[in-house]
Amino acid sequence: MKKIVLSAFLLLSIFSNEALAEPESRIIIDVRTESEWLGGHLQGASHIALSEIKNKIKVFEPNQDAEIMLYCRSGNRSGKAKTILEDMGYTNVKNIGGISSASSAFNIKIIK
Repeated sequence: MKKIVLSAFLLLSIFSNEALAEPESRIIIDVRTESEWLGGHLQGASHIALSEIKNKIKVFEPNQDAEIMLYCRSGNRSGKAKTILEDMGYTNVKNIGGISSASSAFNIKIIK
């Protein structure tokens, strides 16, 4: 019985550590305009407007296998940005939709 409890505790510790490390490993990019960004954005996000993403992404994140999560106001522009990055060879790009839904889904605060 002690071995079962110890094993369960060990597994929970491993999964908890992985869950805690996950936010640090993900790259979150807000593709809205600068004025939208200044009005509030997801904590930990970086800003690259959709109109600039093709020119700036390789300097910002040269690793084309990195997990990149994109959002905007509604999910439309982040969908376009996802297509651009995939066309450039990025393999792990996710459109996480609009800022409000992304904030709720990933439990990330919106900050100003």
